[in-house]
Amino acid sequence: MTLHTVDTIREKSVLITGAGRGVGKRLAIGFGEAGAHIGLLARSKAELDLAKLEIEQTGAQALRLPADVRNLDEMKTAVALMLKQFGRLDVLIASAGVQGPIGPLLSTKPEAWADTIQTNLIGAVNACRAVLPYMIEKRSGKIILIVGGGSGHTRANFGAYAASKAAVVRFAEGLAIEVSDHNVQVNCVSPGSVYSHMTDEILHAGEEKAGRREIEEAEQVRLTGGIPAAKQTQLALFLASQRSNHISGKLIHVNDDWKRFENQNMKPELYTLRRVQKI
Repeated sequence: MTLHTVDTIREKSVLITGAGRGVGKRLAIGFGEAGAHIGLLARSKAELDLAKLEIEQTGAQALRLPADVRNLDEMKTAVALMLKQFGRLDVLIASAGVQGPIGPLLSTKPEAWADTIQTNLIGAVNACRAVLPYMIEKRSGKIILIVGGGSGHTRANFGAYAASKAAVVRFAEGLAIEVSDHNVQVNCVSPGSVYSHMTDEILHAGEEKAGRREIEEAEQVRLTGGIPAAKQTQLALFLASQRSNHISGKLIHVNDDWKRFENQNMKPELYTLRRVQKI
């Protein structure tokens, strides 16, 4: 990351859902190292305690916010606590999510599907509902929604996860238009494969439920660790900075050539749910 990027986020307040582990925790640490004040939101108090300790070791301030993204009242309370603690809220990173049921549709339970949609889609919507009144009032804000495998391509045997994340992308595209006159930018980040508890869930499910390709990719991620945290943080920091004010309503993968658009506008159809495939 460049010094300029770090300077633009220093002393700003960033709320990160799903911050107790996985990509959310990675980004929390990365933004902490860049000098931001971090609001850590997750359901697990133990995970929040550990994340807070790791972030404070970078010299940053961190606030634990035990809450469930499925509960709008809890999200509003978390935002109020952040405003009381830090006096501002500049960036939302919605990373909370569950993988949901693995396997062909008819082998999965409807209740598991409903819970996945509630956490991944409604959880992201609730996070936006909670932060937007403040961002609109001050006419400034950045919203980054973390999506993953299946949001931009077909993913058999992971229907609940893929459907919920694709829905988040389409939600973000519409919301970006709704809030554009208020100087709030909304984008989705696909962080690529990283080793996490979801990797272990895939391996535990086995080839019969997950499919051979998913098992092979999960095994590779377990060996290599997947996409480096620094690469994910670099993209998120860019989208959280004033340097990306001209970019909104986009789905950007960590491996996309996004840097070439730093100083120019993207074509309307590029980096949206209707992905333009390279030939």
